[in-house]
Amino acid sequence: MADQWPNLGLDLHLELDAADGVRTGLERALRAAARSGRLAPGTRLPATRRLAEDLGLARGTVRAAYDQLIAEGYLTARQGSGTVVALRPGVVPVATAEPARAERPRHDLRPGSPDASAFPVAAWLESSRRALGSAPADAFGYGDPRGRAELRTALAGYLGRARGVSARPDSIVITNGYLQGLTLLATAVGGTFAMEDPGVPLHREAVRRTGARVVPLPVDDLGARADLVDGLAADAVEVTPAHQYPTGRTLHPGRRRALLDWARSSSGLIVENDYDAEFRYDRKPVGALQGAGPEDVAYLGTTSKTLGPALRIGWMVLPPRLIDPVVDAKLHVDHHTEHLGQLTLADLITRHGYDRHIRASRQRYLRRRDELRRRIADVPISLTGIAAGLHALAVLPSGGPTEADVRTAAEARGLALGYLSERRALPSTAQGVIIGYGRPPEHAYASALDALTATFTACFR
Repeated sequence: MADQWPNLGLDLHLELDAADGVRTGLERALRAAARSGRLAPGTRLPATRRLAEDLGLARGTVRAAYDQLIAEGYLTARQGSGTVVALRPGVVPVATAEPARAERPRHDLRPGSPDASAFPVAAWLESSRRALGSAPADAFGYGDPRGRAELRTALAGYLGRARGVSARPDSIVITNGYLQGLTLLATAVGGTFAMEDPGVPLHREAVRRTGARVVPLPVDDLGARADLVDGLAADAVEVTPAHQYPTGRTLHPGRRRALLDWARSSSGLIVENDYDAEFRYDRKPVGALQGAGPEDVAYLGTTSKTLGPALRIGWMVLPPRLIDPVVDAKLHVDHHTEHLGQLTLADLITRHGYDRHIRASRQRYLRRRDELRRRIADVPISLTGIAAGLHALAVLPSGGPTEADVRTAAEARGLALGYLSERRALPSTAQGVIIGYGRPPEHAYASALDALTATFTACFR
């Protein structure tokens, strides 16, 4: 009788000590579980007949134990609801308790996220039904660390036609987003990583935690300073050629060539973060750097901006020499990325639902960017970079309001923004505000811009 609680369908261990009789042992076990919180307040207990059968006891014994604990206040008998654990002082209702949440801003223009409310639910459900309906049995077991062949095949075709990437299914590794891909590469390559500055502090720290050394690579109006790479003694260089975060610059063609020349002459690796590449508004996007140097570039992409960060699906297109080391690192980190989302995305790509969603998103974010520019046209501030992506950098003029001034005015209006100084590793006097126009749901965008224009007006008057 000591270890039969799993048969009751409750995830709790119950031991009966029958030294003083089985009824007393059952009372003690239930009382201890309720007192400690292992049986959470509100938990419905099995019917007396069911519990008696599972424990091999007489039903009257179980009923008597329940009655005793009801009398003591540990249990409560509810009409139509059976017997449940009572709420007792000092015991937190585990099943209903919610973790503390950070207060959300009233208006959220922080960068780094798309409009989550625009997720293509209907298309995703349709693809999911098809994918699950035709999924082989091995899709529900452990899998290849590289990812499902269905998705790697779909991506090879999509990336080739949409981004100019030279990819074969066996050169692609599916990851849990960009950050995991970057850390897997840092684990496999090691040594020194040159990373754009300004950039993403989280990415720099993730690379450091693998044991690799990180050195900043300055960014100017032409993108990453490729002319400085030789002097950094780097083994790998991470760049965002299509749309640099947060400056919004594209990598100049001359610097693209210079980076490729460096990689070929030094056996170095270029890590291409194809950030925001799908969202170019003034012209067709520039092809991926990887297409000009597939032997020297590890290309990384993700659905975090196109569909939503919650999916945690990314991919790497790797040079041949890195496939085995990265796959080995992936195997020992989490074995493989979950399969069902991969199968759904493969269907969405193959049936061109992914393309349709990106085209619709492109039009929506273009309208938002145009509205942003119109609303701040009278403010003595300029947006840098190309017409692309989900954010814009507003550089603050020298001698004008500082980032601290803008932050104070924004917070007074319940507005959250990003700030340039927080993205820098190197010292700089340049200050700016990063405006993420992709994040708010459609109904909240106009009021967020109202708060933004009021903030700038207060700072520049």
